[in-house]
Amino acid sequence: MAVIAWTVGVAAALLVLVSIATALFSVWTARRVEKRLPPPGRFIDVDGTTLHYLDEGSGPPLVLIHGLAGQMRVFTHSLLERLKTEHRVIILDRPGSGYSTRPAQASAAISAQARTIARFIEAIGVEQPLVVGHSLGGAIALALALNHPEQVAGLALLAPLTHPQEEMPPLLRGLAIGSPLLRWLVAWTSAVPLSMVNRDLVLDVAFGPDPVAPDYRTRGGGLLNLRPKSFINASRDLVAANGDLLAMHRRYHELKMPVGVLYGTADRLLDAAKHGATMAAKVSGLDLELIEGGGHMILISSAERSAAFIKRMAQRAAARAAQTAAPINKMTEQ
Repeated sequence: MAVIAWTVGVAAALLVLVSIATALFSVWTARRVEKRLPPPGRFIDVDGTTLHYLDEGSGPPLVLIHGLAGQMRVFTHSLLERLKTEHRVIILDRPGSGYSTRPAQASAAISAQARTIARFIEAIGVEQPLVVGHSLGGAIALALALNHPEQVAGLALLAPLTHPQEEMPPLLRGLAIGSPLLRWLVAWTSAVPLSMVNRDLVLDVAFGPDPVAPDYRTRGGGLLNLRPKSFINASRDLVAANGDLLAMHRRYHELKMPVGVLYGTADRLLDAAKHGATMAAKVSGLDLELIEGGGHMILISSAERSAAFIKRMAQRAAARAAQTAAPINKMTEQ
């Protein structure tokens, strides 16, 4: 019995030491990452959340919302320079992502994030932008249009999440942690080392079958995921996502502004037919464009095509706004 007790004690002590070591390694890694990739934008407080955002260019406004475990650099990598010559481009880190904060008690629900972004749009004085959403950011853009339609001129959705996911993609199952305590323990012990070990596999699934952008870790901000807080907030986002989507997809017929969807047919994370093609039957006049053989990260791997799609949707939104304003102007003249 004494030998067993001693063995258990040693094993417990080793486990504690390993946990402390990995926690210290995670802190050290996060500091190195943030030193290498400091925040490039400015900050604004919105209802207790500090949002980090970029605001560049001039012209009709665009608001860009990134996906799960992303941040603004996924857009600055290839799209910003292509868009800002014709548009005012506003890119934000979603609550809890990148360099934006999210209070521990704040909801991670899609509708809650949409509400914060609606207040952000109002706070910076933007009137009816075209909202661009990628992946989970597409779901948030849809919630923004459904719940705050007066603030949205139209939607340009890139590989969007539009319907509830009955089965979690294998790549994301490690994030599906419902317990806040377990989530915190994983974030501060195994999450960072495992992210390093599995980096190539994760990027291959996210980009594939398109090639992985060789500078994604730096220019695309991928290194920012090597922080415990990034894991915690991505996990919260994932666990909360289905809750609002269950009701949202039944309301898509309410969308009256121009809506466009761009999808890669070989997306390995989200099914293009389920999340893209089915929208055509639910949204009147939906503009659906498919990239044959494209993957999930089309905003980088097919940046030229994505930029052209966004500009086309901006033109559609502007045309609709002009049509809507014409009768009002005529009545005013009379």
